[in-house]
Amino acid sequence: MFASSKRVDSIVQKLLEPIERGQWAVGQMLPGQRELAEQLQISRPSLREAITVLETLGVLRSLPGKGVQVLDSSPQQRDGAARQAIPRSATLENVLQLRYALEPFIAGLVAQSIDDSALSQLRLLVLDMREAVEERNSQALGTAYSAFHRKLVAITSNPIFLSVSQQTAGALEQSDGPTLREPEHAEQVLEEHETILRAIRRRDSELASRAMRQHILNEGSRLDLQLQLPET
Repeated sequence: MFASSKRVDSIVQKLLEPIERGQWAVGQMLPGQRELAEQLQISRPSLREAITVLETLGVLRSLPGKGVQVLDSSPQQRDGAARQAIPRSATLENVLQLRYALEPFIAGLVAQSIDDSALSQLRLLVLDMREAVEERNSQALGTAYSAFHRKLVAITSNPIFLSVSQQTAGALEQSDGPTLREPEHAEQVLEEHETILRAIRRRDSELASRAMRQHILNEGSRLDLQLQLPET
């Protein structure tokens, strides 16, 4: 249930404009997130999601203990990445099967190698999710959900993972509303991400993979999908 909404896309464009004008040059660090959110008059969770989107496109990268740096990425490269999409014939079940195959591996990989800075970023995103659940704000929950999963992929620095994540995000953004609007489901989603985060914080690769696998199975159940998976 990714939520790369029009609002987040708008923030992405707000960040791209000064980069393309040269206001933030290649190699330069962006202002701190609090300052930047105030400048753009947006929420910090939405800003974090937009930054993660630009990380997947190779425009920005987060440097532990330093901040967010501008990379050299041409508009042509970004346009090509933005045009990537899964086949129109693909179903939501197809996408969840892909996530089931890929995301547990990513979670386990992250648990093995994550540094304190990236761990703090994941904690903030889970706190964003908790705040959204408490306020019954399904849109904010979707944004934080999306940012958490994108951040996991970005931490791996694997360009193929980043490309696949960009494609699956577009497929899932249509399905986030109905389930996240249900208070019971929202609580479940939060608890599942807290479990994933605890495993990553413990640097327990096997537990992180298992928690992510269960989360995706639960996603299928919440969407009334019976996923066809190999027998184990």
